[in-house]
Amino acid sequence: MLPASDIVMLSRIQFGMTALYHFLFVPLTLGMSTLLGIMETVYFITNRPIWRTMTQYWGVLFGINVAMGVATGVTMEFQFGTNWAYYSQYVGDVFGAPLAIEGLMAFFLEATFVGLFFFGWDRLSRGQHLIVTWLLALGASFSALWILIANGWMQNPVGAHFNFHSMRMEMYDFYSVVFNEVAQAKFVHTIAAGYVTGSMFIMSISAWFLLRGRNVPFAKRSMTVAAAFGLASALCVVVLGDESGYLATLNQKMKVAAMEGMWETEPAPASLTLIGFPDQKTHVTRYAVKVPWLLGLIATRSIHNSVYGIRDLVAEARDRIRSGILAYTALSTLQVDPYDRHAEETLDQNQSNIGYGLLLKRYTDDVQFASPELIDKAAWDTVPDVPTLFWTFRVMVGCGFYFIALFALAFYFCQRRRVTQHRWFLWLVFFSLPLPWLAAEMGWVVAEYGRQPWVVEGLLPTFMGVSSVSVVNVWMSLLGFVFFYSLLAVVEVYLMVKYIRSGPEKLFSVADFSAFPATRKN
Repeated sequence: MLPASDIVMLSRIQFGMTALYHFLFVPLTLGMSTLLGIMETVYFITNRPIWRTMTQYWGVLFGINVAMGVATGVTMEFQFGTNWAYYSQYVGDVFGAPLAIEGLMAFFLEATFVGLFFFGWDRLSRGQHLIVTWLLALGASFSALWILIANGWMQNPVGAHFNFHSMRMEMYDFYSVVFNEVAQAKFVHTIAAGYVTGSMFIMSISAWFLLRGRNVPFAKRSMTVAAAFGLASALCVVVLGDESGYLATLNQKMKVAAMEGMWETEPAPASLTLIGFPDQKTHVTRYAVKVPWLLGLIATRSIHNSVYGIRDLVAEARDRIRSGILAYTALSTLQVDPYDRHAEETLDQNQSNIGYGLLLKRYTDDVQFASPELIDKAAWDTVPDVPTLFWTFRVMVGCGFYFIALFALAFYFCQRRRVTQHRWFLWLVFFSLPLPWLAAEMGWVVAEYGRQPWVVEGLLPTFMGVSSVSVVNVWMSLLGFVFFYSLLAVVEVYLMVKYIRSGPEKLFSVADFSAFPATRKN
């Protein structure tokens, strides 16, 4: 039997793997659903068959992606009950509400309009089908909204309090949960990243058609739409990412310090570390190249405020752990005597730090008698893996600025009608296809890995959220997911490649191609 720490790690690997795999499909769904709405709007206005064909063809690839997204997303929700039972019991009153709304409203809304989109072309009027397409895009966004509200609460738990009678977090303000500033910032940032992904996908496949001299009018129009929408979206991603960084400075100071490899507090005006090599063992970032003032402007919106470093935040964590010990001791007293007024007052005064007291459970069952050495170890546990966050954040940001340059150049060439004259650029666009997914996955690593050691920031340590299951069960389910998801990956790639290689001319009637010149086959 493996120790509990290994079971926690296996459970984290399993959920992380399924989440990252599922998120391969989410941004493309978000981006393509809106681009389909834009293309069909042009078709509705102009009544030109080529725009209908564009909507239908990209809709086929969108439909494959949606099917895979559903197949991989449903399993994730079951993991809360199987691998993270204590987490589900502890915060289910809060976390369960947005998940239930997502399933009952957004998921079924999206699923309904997916069917109408594919089977309603000859059964609905052009106006009715256009409404269906935009409602499909709205349903996809609604689905992401409620998931990100739930995730945002894990990053910044508001609108809930701990009830010592039920030993759970209980919601008292649904409005605060829904309009949590962290959740809203994550939502718009994720949506914009999805738009970038959808735009890059369409632009890259269009570049492939142009390189092969196939469906040139179709590909040129598709690339123009994707380039314009992608440029606007990439600019939004950078601006909204800046807002997320500002909110993280307010609510998750340790994450920001780790992303910057900032061991010491940076005095005002705080400098941003452009590149360096953080060393987790010696607590030093070597060969750091800094940009003066920039971190202060991003993280504090000023040049007059310092930004806390890891060492000072660890010292603050020590004080919060001592307060958490008082809360834990009072809670233990109340479990014996629920009417002890003094213990209840002590718990109320220190309740915001009870999660920090629980960090000691990793080292001792006698939390109230923890030694200074154990308190210090628990305080340093609040530091996530700095090199991982430092580099994943820079990969994500680097991709973001690359997208702005690429979309801007694509838009310029499309407007000048020169895109087919620059084959080097078409190859560059085609080989850039995987980069939005790389950036999106790195973004989730920064968001979720940076929250460690918390499964809910400041409230519940990750190691306490797991189920009491055997390591054999976790290994079996993990291997099962690896096999199942690998099979789905093969199916996804096969179907995508098949329909991309077929092209629109082989999927739709000849009548739809009356505006197309003769095309060259593979």
